[in-house]
Amino acid sequence: MPPSSKPATFKIALAQCNPTVGDVVGNAALVRAERGKATGADVIVFPELMLSGYPPEDLVYRASFLDAIERAVAELAKDTADGGPAVIVGAPWRGEGTNRDLVYNAALVLDGGKVVAHRFKHHLPNYGVFD
Repeated sequence: MPPSSKPATFKIALAQCNPTVGDVVGNAALVRAERGKATGADVIVFPELMLSGYPPEDLVYRASFLDAIERAVAELAKDTADGGPAVIVGAPWRGEGTNRDLVYNAALVLDGGKVVAHRFKHHLPNYGVFD
């Protein structure tokens, strides 16, 4: 690389938040507020289960709660159409197709106005507070 050329950069902002269990609307507002502060970042990363709060426990068995999560994700995804940083946010997430009745601990990537990717947690602890 010639001395005058600058390497490409990719800036990641990490959001350290304290979501409230069950307060999907309030937690989504925290995501929006932190994203607004992440000027100059390419992506902002939020904690595991940010939208539901941790641990969501039996809330993940309520269809109305999962519906609220889906609505919040859709709205947050729309926000990313503004050209600001992409968002990686944790939330309980329903499976697809015939697995719609399964709920996963997911990381969702929101960019360009939509959910562009999701990944499910593979190794879930099943002891103590995690059970």
